[in-house]
Amino acid sequence: MQAVIDACNSGRLAAIPAVLISNNASSQALQRAEKQSIPYYIANSETCADSRDSPDQFILRILLEHRVDLVILAGYMKKVGAPVLSRFAGRIINIHPSLLPKYGGQGMYGLRVHQEVLDARERETGATVHLVEEDYDQGPILAQEKVPIKHDDTAKTLAARVLETEHKLLVETLSKVIRGEIATQLTRR
Repeated sequence: MQAVIDACNSGRLAAIPAVLISNNASSQALQRAEKQSIPYYIANSETCADSRDSPDQFILRILLEHRVDLVILAGYMKKVGAPVLSRFAGRIINIHPSLLPKYGGQGMYGLRVHQEVLDARERETGATVHLVEEDYDQGPILAQEKVPIKHDDTAKTLAARVLETEHKLLVETLSKVIRGEIATQLTRR
């Protein structure tokens, strides 16, 4: 998320962060959004308990109120529900720390991904930017970048190098989507 905000602030990305939604009330992303004066909301079963909205309905309402064009899952760790998937089909982008379709799916996040890659004795891994669909990490791939695995890598050292690649790849891919160089529903509207 911070890489996207920084790219918007510097002009490298022709976009304006409209809103941040987190399911985690203690997320550092909320503090970062507040520091940047980006409106932010917490959407989970606790915050929506007294509401007529489910967390997914709440998220959809907030996205529509803030006139969001493109949804970026930069650290959002919950499965996106049908209301949001339907309304924003082809306009939800995720970054994943592997070369999908390898090492994706439910439960494959964080150090788990990198440990699986190392346990499989892969020679390379990387990052993937993809469109979000109903099943975890199954949407169309928009971009990938490889990261070589070093002989002394641990899950933590590999994660740090892949994260650097993720930041760069996400911003580059978003820029191409915004310019219409990569086709999504955003560019077909």
